[in-house]
Amino acid sequence: MHSRPAAGAALALLSAVTFATSGTFARSLIEAGWSAESAVIARVGVAALVLAIPALLSLRGRWSVLRGNATSIGMFGLLGVALAQVCFFNAVRYLPVGVALLLEYLGIILVVGWMWLRHGQRPRRLTVAGSVAALVGLAFVLDLAGTADFHPVGVLWGLGAAFGLAGYFVLAGRVDPRLPSVAMASGGMAVGAGVLLLVGLTGLLPLHATFGDVTFAGQTTSWLLPIAGLSLVAAVIAYLAGIAGTRILGPRLSSFVGLTEVLFAVLIAWLFLNELPTGWQLFGGALIVAGVALVRLDELRGSPSEPMPVSPEPALALDGR
Repeated sequence: MHSRPAAGAALALLSAVTFATSGTFARSLIEAGWSAESAVIARVGVAALVLAIPALLSLRGRWSVLRGNATSIGMFGLLGVALAQVCFFNAVRYLPVGVALLLEYLGIILVVGWMWLRHGQRPRRLTVAGSVAALVGLAFVLDLAGTADFHPVGVLWGLGAAFGLAGYFVLAGRVDPRLPSVAMASGGMAVGAGVLLLVGLTGLLPLHATFGDVTFAGQTTSWLLPIAGLSLVAAVIAYLAGIAGTRILGPRLSSFVGLTEVLFAVLIAWLFLNELPTGWQLFGGALIVAGVALVRLDELRGSPSEPMPVSPEPALALDGR
């Protein structure tokens, strides 16, 4: 009995670690000449194909559920996959991976404002405290004092990723519980990859890719290594571990474990890219993570009406980052 929570925590941590590698893998492709859009298409396209088999198995006898949720899957693919990932991968062109991820996590705070303005759900004191802490942390992460390079374009991309993640959270709160998570993930990634490819073929989005050697962790290697890392490690393993961990721990507890993704992303970027935010940025990042944790703790206590969506990728295993 006691081994199940331990196994669930281990799976949730594995999901957080593997998701945290995406920015580092993507950086090697982007520096080699790949556009962010091409990197996203490769990542989610391969992952969607690999997850298609368990998705189909999970839907046996429930095809009407898939048809009834086609709109939700499509919107998830556009916001949670296409918008969130393209913006995040573009952000890492200009910002440290950890900083870009912290900006994306502000999507959780954006949902607080959305639920207040759109549904009249006034945030309680703990949520307000968490939101204020996250916003103060944002000022430190952006290094407004000027002790580190400030890239407005990268910040805008990071905030765009936050909007994409916020859109995912809003959609996640309305997902049909009969729809298997793996089917939602595979379908959403297929939609995201397909839409980006079609728009890219029209010339509205840059689709650039090189198929020679790339530099990863200071070593020259084949372009297939970061592609395999993005699609198999940072997507397939991450999603499947997240699904399994969530089924043991439940979405709320696993969502707290999922916050460690930011810490792992900073550590991985430091080890493989020799990239570390400044001391003030790390302090701001700690404030953002603490603020998000407070918001989720408030959610755990229950809300007066419709609950806020509770998880990024590890918790519901649906997010497209």
